[in-house]
Amino acid sequence: MAGEQTGGLQINVTSNIGLIPVQNAVISIAYTDLPETTVEKLETDNSGQAQEVQLAAPPFEYSQVPESPRPYSEYDLTIEAEGYEPVMISGVEVLPDVTAVQNIRMIPVETSEEPEETIVIPDHTLYGIYPPKIPEDEIKPMDETGEIVLSRVVVPEYVIVHDGVPNDSSAPNYYVRYKDYIKNVASSEIYATWPESAIYANILAILSFTLNRVYTEWYRNQGYNFTITSSTAYDQKWIYGRNTYQNIDRLVDTIFANFLSRPGVRQPIFTSYCDGKRVTCDGLSQWGSKYLGDEGYSAIEIIRYYYGSDMYINTAVSISGVPSSFPGYNLSIGASGDKVRQLQQQLNRIAQNFPAIPKVTVDGIYGQGTADAVRAFQRVFGLPANGITDYPTWYEISNVYVGVSRIAEPG
Repeated sequence: MAGEQTGGLQINVTSNIGLIPVQNAVISIAYTDLPETTVEKLETDNSGQAQEVQLAAPPFEYSQVPESPRPYSEYDLTIEAEGYEPVMISGVEVLPDVTAVQNIRMIPVETSEEPEETIVIPDHTLYGIYPPKIPEDEIKPMDETGEIVLSRVVVPEYVIVHDGVPNDSSAPNYYVRYKDYIKNVASSEIYATWPESAIYANILAILSFTLNRVYTEWYRNQGYNFTITSSTAYDQKWIYGRNTYQNIDRLVDTIFANFLSRPGVRQPIFTSYCDGKRVTCDGLSQWGSKYLGDEGYSAIEIIRYYYGSDMYINTAVSISGVPSSFPGYNLSIGASGDKVRQLQQQLNRIAQNFPAIPKVTVDGIYGQGTADAVRAFQRVFGLPANGITDYPTWYEISNVYVGVSRIAEPG
C-alpha cells in the first residue's frame, strides 16, 4: 500500500525468576484481527532481545485529534522457548513513527501451575470507553497531631496495584516496580506520538498523582492492602502485561523522582486529569495538553496552565530499593572513586546474566572498558548508548542489579 505508515516493535524476553534473559525464544506476530496469519517470526539473542521490527500502523493524524478511527494497530504475539511455558499476548498497540516496547516474563515449566499465560490488552483509554474519575481534593487531610508517619517524599521500589475497583476483593494485586508502573500508566493514558512537552507534562501529573497515594497511604488508611487501583474511576489506568513506548520509557527514566508541589504543602499534589473531550475535570486535559504542546508550550507551562502559576516541579529526597544514590553528576571516561567502583561491581554482576555486557576490572577508574560495558548495558536496556553513566543509566543499572541479585521478587 503506497504511503503506508509503520511503527517499531522491540520485544525483550526474560524469566520471571531472577531476571535471566531467555535466549532462542521464538516469537510469532500476527494481526489481532487475523490471528492465523503470521506477519513476522523472530528469535531472541543472548540478551533475550529480538531485533526491532517495523509493522504497519494507521495514519499519524489519527492520534492527533480525538474521536478519530483507532490510531494504533493491534498485534498478537505468541512466545515459545524451551523450558518455559508459552505466553500469548493479544492486542499489542503499535503507533506510527514510535517504537513500542513489549517486555515479556516467561515462567519456567518446573515452577508453573498454568500450562500457558494469556494476556489480553484492552482498548487504550483515549479510544475505548472507561468510567470517568470520581472527583477528589488535590490536598488530602492528614492526621499530623501525633507522630508523622511520613515526613518526606520517598520514591517506593514497588507499588501494589489492585487490578479492579477498591472493594472488589476478587481482583488480583500485582507488585510492580515504580518506574514500570509509571511507564505503563503513561502508555495507557496518552499517545506516544504527542509532542514531547505534552508527554512530559502528563508524566508529571501521573507521578504526582501516584506519589500522593503513596505518601498519604490513601488505601492502607481505609484498611486495604494495596497502594493504588487500576480503575479509571478511582485512580489511573494500568494494564497488566501491556506494551509501553521507547520515548515514554526514556522520559520516565529521566524524571521518575519528580512530582508536583505547591508552596507550604508537604505532600505531592493530587493532580487530577482527564481526556478533556468526553470527560472534563478540574485539572489537566489530556487532549488540551497535546494542543498546548503543538503550540510550543513547555511542560511546566502546560502544568501551570491547568493547575495555576504556584505549581512547581519537586524531586523526592530518597529512592527506595537502590544500593546507592546518583552521585549528582555524570560518570564518564576519567572519573574515579567509590561510585565508579560500585558501578563496576554492579555491571559485572549484571554481565553474569547478560553476556553481551563485557566484564570490567573493578579498579574505581572509569576507563574505556567501563564505558564500553555501560554502552552495552544501555543497548540491552533501551537507553541512549553513549557509554556515559547519567541519571537514567545509574538508576537503571541499580534496578537491574537488584533484579539479578534477588532469588525471586515478591508477588
